[in-house]
Amino acid sequence: MSGSVNRKLVVFVPREALDTVRGALFDAGAGRIGGYERCSWYAEGTGTFLGGEGTDPAVGRRGVEERVAELRLETVFPIERHDEVVAALRAAHPYEEPAFDVYELVS
Repeated sequence: MSGSVNRKLVVFVPREALDTVRGALFDAGAGRIGGYERCSWYAEGTGTFLGGEGTDPAVGRRGVEERVAELRLETVFPIERHDEVVAALRAAHPYEEPAFDVYELVS
């Protein structure tokens, strides 16, 4: 792998899942910038959601709006690792539907 950075992943995770999700992302090839590895950034915030019919929330109850303390986690990855990084995120994240964005980076 060239180590080139082409995309940024932003995902919201509960604090107790931070290390598990970071580890899975790093194992999938994320978090490398030049000669550095395991690069990420995170900050605290509050996520909200209301689970509808057919949902099984990991936190709270279906039909009740929830407010959850979460961390906004950001890391980078090469475009050729996109599928592996997203699959690792989905497998490691405790939520039924993790909220995340992938941004194309322009240099």
